[in-house]
Amino acid sequence: MTTLTEAKSTRGNVTALMVALLAACVAFQLNASMLSPALVTMGNELNTDQATIGLSQTWFFTAAALFSLFLPRLSDIVGRKKILVGMMLLMAVGSVIAAMAPDVTWLFVGRIIQGVSGPTVPLCLIMLRSAVSNPRKYGTLMGLITAVNGGVAGVDSFVGGYFAENFGFRSIFWLMVALALVATVLIAVLAGESKPAAGTTMDWLGVFFIVIAVGALLTALNEGAKLATAFDAGTLTLSIALTLVAAVAFFAFWTVEKRAKQPMVETVHLRQRSTWAPLLTTTLTMTGIFAVINGIVPAYVQAADPGFGVGPTEMSLIILTPYALLGWLFGPISGRLAPVLGYTKVLRIGLLGSLVALAIIAFLGLNSLPMMIVGTALLGIMYAGTVNIMLNGLGVVLSPQGNPGFLPGMNAGAFNLGAGLSFLVLPAVLVATASLNDDKASYLTVVVVGLAITLAAFAASLLIPKPVDAEVTETEKVTA
Repeated sequence: MTTLTEAKSTRGNVTALMVALLAACVAFQLNASMLSPALVTMGNELNTDQATIGLSQTWFFTAAALFSLFLPRLSDIVGRKKILVGMMLLMAVGSVIAAMAPDVTWLFVGRIIQGVSGPTVPLCLIMLRSAVSNPRKYGTLMGLITAVNGGVAGVDSFVGGYFAENFGFRSIFWLMVALALVATVLIAVLAGESKPAAGTTMDWLGVFFIVIAVGALLTALNEGAKLATAFDAGTLTLSIALTLVAAVAFFAFWTVEKRAKQPMVETVHLRQRSTWAPLLTTTLTMTGIFAVINGIVPAYVQAADPGFGVGPTEMSLIILTPYALLGWLFGPISGRLAPVLGYTKVLRIGLLGSLVALAIIAFLGLNSLPMMIVGTALLGIMYAGTVNIMLNGLGVVLSPQGNPGFLPGMNAGAFNLGAGLSFLVLPAVLVATASLNDDKASYLTVVVVGLAITLAAFAASLLIPKPVDAEVTETEKVTA
């Protein structure tokens, strides 16, 4: 029998809750992004190559995606605060293991354990949703929390680089330990407990099959990405085999969910537009944009030919930092507008703006560094500060009332799936067009392909239903 233990909070309680949730989100985001500029240092100190070190990031994000599938649902049953505290503690444990790692194997172990914190942002949004009933207020606070997920105002990479250069890569993990412990204490002290599905039995068989399905698919994408640089029959065979495993596991998941008395998710929900349309939009959006801003553009700007020969530090200052900072600043604004203008309308405005930004990058930015800066800055506003916020928000407000942790978890998986697809598809296009003997034309083709996929995401967004309960009514607009 399901019991409700949620209660709306007072202003003081919401402020305290926001402090705790922001601490958790900052800890997770720094955990995810601070290592990027330290990968070379990590390889040198652990006496291994960059490809192997890069796998530590791959395993972290894969683990994060898998735990995101079911921990939000489990939190509905055993308690959201309890699960979030557990996630932060395991993040700290993983950080300690990684900081003390004698070799790369133990680094992998630490990063995988850290991956338990994967659903931090969706779980924080669920907790906020249960505490704040006012749509305007929730939208603003949602935007603030989600904006952190796009980067902590661009300083995360600089902090990671500084610590790695001056104190070694292990210092970054010790900083993560401190941040995770601070977040743990704040959540334990300031956050209230809520478990709307208390008494429900967790569908562990369904969890097993969906984790196998998504895990196999993500691993297939990671293996397939290797084919972009060099063809290998064994790698191709493994990718195909893993894809088949994913298909079989998903079929088994569907079968189990249809027969389970208390399923992880009712199959009727999977058929609804409120489920598959936002998941499709998230996947396509990430596929079209993620590798462009996190891989293609930085590589082009740093290339002496055909790019601009900009160094990595300067590139971060003029490209990545403005992108992250603008996303962080505009997140609360788009969150505030969402319940007034409509979540889907703000999402589509953001997607259209992202299309314009990609067009500027493709047709003007490849020839002009100032226009490249303009294009990526606009992408920071429209994608990081608008689209990313709305997709995360829709995952919460469109989730079924009886299963509020379901869609945010699946949506987190869609984010990771789209990111993996992006780094598979777009670099593959770059390699495939190398025969043109015109590097600039290859980069142009890649960004245009990203633009086309983002256009498909816009088309998919037209199918997402309005989350009426999370938006301000016409009467409320007039009286506001």
